[in-house]
Amino acid sequence: MPPLLLTAHDCVGHIHLVVGSNSIANARCSKSIEVGAIPIVIASQEAEIHYALKDRIEAGQIKWIRRDFEDNDLTSLGRDEIDNVVDAAFVTLGGKESLCRSISRTSTWKYRTNRHFEVKRTHISTLCRRLRIPVNVLDAPNLCTFSLPSTHSDGPLQIGITTSGKGCKLATRIRREVAALLPPNFGSAVERLGTVRRRIWEEDHRIQNLEDEDDEIPAQKPTFNQLISESDQTAAKTRRIRWFSQICEYWPLRRLASITDADIDTILQSYSTSSQPSPANRPTPAPLDISTLDLRTRPTPRIILAGSGPGSPALLTLATHRAILTATVILADKLVPSPILDLIPRRTPLHIARKFPGNAEAAQQELLTLGLAALQKGEAVLRLKQGDPYIYGRGSEEYTWFEERGFKPVVLPGITSALSAPLFAKVPCTSRGVSDTVVICTGTGRKGKAPEPPEYGEAKTVVFLMALHRIGELVESLVDPPEDRKGCAWPKETPCAVVERASCSDQRVIRSTLEFVVQAVENEGSRPPGLLVLGKACEVLKGRGGARWVVEEGFDGFEGLDDVLDLQNGGGEMREMAAERESVAAT
Repeated sequence: MPPLLLTAHDCVGHIHLVVGSNSIANARCSKSIEVGAIPIVIASQEAEIHYALKDRIEAGQIKWIRRDFEDNDLTSLGRDEIDNVVDAAFVTLGGKESLCRSISRTSTWKYRTNRHFEVKRTHISTLCRRLRIPVNVLDAPNLCTFSLPSTHSDGPLQIGITTSGKGCKLATRIRREVAALLPPNFGSAVERLGTVRRRIWEEDHRIQNLEDEDDEIPAQKPTFNQLISESDQTAAKTRRIRWFSQICEYWPLRRLASITDADIDTILQSYSTSSQPSPANRPTPAPLDISTLDLRTRPTPRIILAGSGPGSPALLTLATHRAILTATVILADKLVPSPILDLIPRRTPLHIARKFPGNAEAAQQELLTLGLAALQKGEAVLRLKQGDPYIYGRGSEEYTWFEERGFKPVVLPGITSALSAPLFAKVPCTSRGVSDTVVICTGTGRKGKAPEPPEYGEAKTVVFLMALHRIGELVESLVDPPEDRKGCAWPKETPCAVVERASCSDQRVIRSTLEFVVQAVENEGSRPPGLLVLGKACEVLKGRGGARWVVEEGFDGFEGLDDVLDLQNGGGEMREMAAERESVAAT
């Protein structure tokens, strides 16, 4: 099948005949009104009218002829200047619609729905083809002489996508994705560029008319007798239109979108239509300063709250990685691992939270103040957090703090260690027949206060974040709760695992039980950041072999994945991208 000929029609004042009264009929009428046409709906008095279509009819926007379609409608309802022939016909009958609802819903009605409509649709299409009236029939490409593409409209800019009847939903999706690539309000830029083109044309013709009337001017200019070649006369005109064509072809769309009404006059004044050529050694300056235009399109100050994942650069999201490379100021949590920090370009200022016991609130406020000061200078600020910003990362508090000061943050998710660390420790948080519930808790509440631990559940897996520095108090509250919570006590034999520096090369897992885990941590020492996993799921894939505790050193979660291991050992590809950004910044 050859491709369709895509055209754009001026439909102002045209008569569009719409046969049917369903939602598609309403959509066809809406589109006709949008382009300046006059829709006329034909549907019987008993037909079910779509609610939006009914509102338009009652508002006088659409004329409704309350009867079935008749053949002479095509040649009697149109404009006088074209002998009353309609300009286009839309047939929306089909499916479960009926021209006449008075027939009872029996087998006869079903036959009429299926067979009668097919005959009617085919008949209308044949009549339109014979009269050379463009016709569109719902869900029947073989009966159509034209189709309506999925369109994006923005002022004078219109983009139409069609799949030639092969998939309307697909065409809609393609249209959405194409439109998303355009700068915001690009239609206004198209309007301005059209004004430039028109004014260049008008100015050229005005000057030409003045030159033709030089014999009526009483005093000639000193340059009147200067020899002017034909190339001199057209040089300025050619120069302007060539420059205009080049910027439309080669400038980035965002730069074109930044052109203002004031720039139009600058363009016209810079390329005068004077016949005086410029000296050979003096190139004609560009009418607009590109650097000025690019300053207009520079991103506005922005704040990003991003999660860096559990530790390995390989587990960064692409969005967060890109944010690291493009930020102009980075504010990082104290526990963000060094392999992540190594990805930050050397020229990017980095501030790490100076948090220590008793100084957490002051350090937090310091980071917020630094971020606000950078935003007020127009910087792109990245607030880099460990794990996920909204899982015990104060993400919501920081979001509100910056929003109240006029800067709405963008939040990028991260892989939370609450779920990934157990995975890398070979602990499935849920396992059929063992654990069907996962609870994520903090071991440290606000201002260091110990939160109330969850009650025991045989099929429950509990993950405690920020708990290892007070693991003794936590375990005691689990196995020996106050009298009013004795029924919530956890058995001392409950398996548990301490996972530290998950996904990093120095990852460590200590497998034990609630009875011995405190002693194990005291003996083995602490390697933050770490967390405690509690529940029978800790021994589904790997046990202790009867020992009080076992220690597993190293990370092998990416074993066999050499390309990912490159990131794990320092991020070769990411380092190259960061170096490339630095070289660009240096130039």
